[in-house]
Amino acid sequence: MRTKWIIVLLLVALVLAACGGNSTTVEEPAAEQPTSEQPATDAASTEETAMLSGELLGAGASFPAPIYLEWIAEYTGNVQPDVSINYQSIGSGGGVEQFIGQQTDFGGSDAFLTDEELAAATDARGCEPVHIPTVFGAVSIGYNLDGVDGLTLSGPVLADIFLGNITSWDDPAIAELNPDASLPSEDIIVAHRSDGSGTTSIFTTYLSDVSEQWGNEVGHGKEVEWPAPSSVGGEKNDGVAAQIQQNPGAIGYIELSYALTNGIPVADMVNADGNAVTPTLESTAAAADGITIPDDLRFNILGVGGEGYPIAGATWVLAWTCGYEDNTAVMLKDYLTWTLTEGDALAEELLYSPLSSSLEARALEKVDMINSEN
Repeated sequence: MRTKWIIVLLLVALVLAACGGNSTTVEEPAAEQPTSEQPATDAASTEETAMLSGELLGAGASFPAPIYLEWIAEYTGNVQPDVSINYQSIGSGGGVEQFIGQQTDFGGSDAFLTDEELAAATDARGCEPVHIPTVFGAVSIGYNLDGVDGLTLSGPVLADIFLGNITSWDDPAIAELNPDASLPSEDIIVAHRSDGSGTTSIFTTYLSDVSEQWGNEVGHGKEVEWPAPSSVGGEKNDGVAAQIQQNPGAIGYIELSYALTNGIPVADMVNADGNAVTPTLESTAAAADGITIPDDLRFNILGVGGEGYPIAGATWVLAWTCGYEDNTAVMLKDYLTWTLTEGDALAEELLYSPLSSSLEARALEKVDMINSEN
């Protein structure tokens, strides 16, 4: 009997030992699991927080300056605080000149480079630059007219005003478009850019499209000879905004955010479908919808119908495919990638329309080409 109990106790001890061994075997992988995942977490964290350091210099268009300065403040303040970006709003003409002269790391222009400018840039650097569209904006028609709450203009009438064919606010052509307005018998003062300007290029390209006389006699470009006898010039968008505010009876063209910031009323414009459209974020986006864009991403927006505002355009960053120091290229590509992928909300707050997803993808391909020929 005693022998049987001894055998039973030995068997129980063996079973308990076996269970204890199995428990240890099961727990070991669980204890090792976090250790095996940790390297992946560390790698992802390192990639997300890779920090850059250095300086970038850009110059050019005043048209996108409000959003460019907002983007730069956000990027250098919260994304890459050791990167310094200096963007000088000097106008597209000056920006293109300094870019081709290799005085800046990137240029800003609302007018894409002409074939002649593209050839000059290629000769200067030994490689072609790329055009990277960033946002769309509306060229609004601001005016200073007491007692008129709301104004509608058509492309041909606007062209006649800037040609000097229409010189008074109570002209029958304006009155026909504004039957309920009490238009004063007041001289019209035309306010325009006095510097080389991409905003001027967008505006005069539109006028050339809607007015044969304008196209034949004045044409389009960053600078033109202004024919209206009663006219005043201002540097950059804020200079034209100031001229509109300071001159009763004035009318001028300015990027929409400048009009809203300065409290300048803007005209509705009749588009190609005969619709009078107010410049807004939505009507700017509608203007850019469905346009055909070539491989080099140089394009105008013309013949806008539907709900689109007819005087709209893209603005571009100009960058090189060679010649940067490695750190400069890395910073520029990182900044531009961030603006295109993370900057939409800030753009919309300032009434700039972000790129469509398909155009954004094409713009990012151009970003990847920066310094690719080194």
